[in-house]
Amino acid sequence: MRREITHAAVPPGLLAYVENQPVGWTRVGPRSDFPRVTGNRALARVLIDDPGVWWVTCFAVDSRHRRSGVGSALLEAAVEFARGHGATAVEGHPVDVAGLTAARVGGSAVFTGTVAMFSAAGFTEVARTYPTRPVMRLLL
Repeated sequence: MRREITHAAVPPGLLAYVENQPVGWTRVGPRSDFPRVTGNRALARVLIDDPGVWWVTCFAVDSRHRRSGVGSALLEAAVEFARGHGATAVEGHPVDVAGLTAARVGGSAVFTGTVAMFSAAGFTEVARTYPTRPVMRLLL
C-alpha cells in the first residue's frame, strides 16, 4: 500500500479529519484498478463493463467517531473526488444491515458501507450479489 500511495498518479483514498486528527479513511478509484472487484465472480455477473466507473471499496472510521456522519462525509467526498477525475459513475458494494440476523452489527461487518449511507448520498441499487449485498451506483 505504501508503494502504491507513493507512486500513484491519483491518490488511492481520502482521509477524514476532526480537529486536525485523522478519524476516517475511504479507498476510491477506477473500478479497473481493483482486482478483487473485477475478479470477483459474483460481481462479474452483475457489473457492466464501463471504464469510466469508479468504485468505493471500503471505509475505516475510528470507533470513537462512528455514527457521527464521518462515513457519509467520506462517501460524499469520494463522489466529488471521482467526479473531479472524470468518472462517469461511482459504485459500491455496501451491506444491507436490515437483512442481517445479528442484533448489533459491528464496524468490521460494514466496512464496505451501508445501504442507508449510499442511499442518502443519492446512490441507487442496480443489482445484488447476495441477499444482503447490493451493488449501488450513482451516475455523475
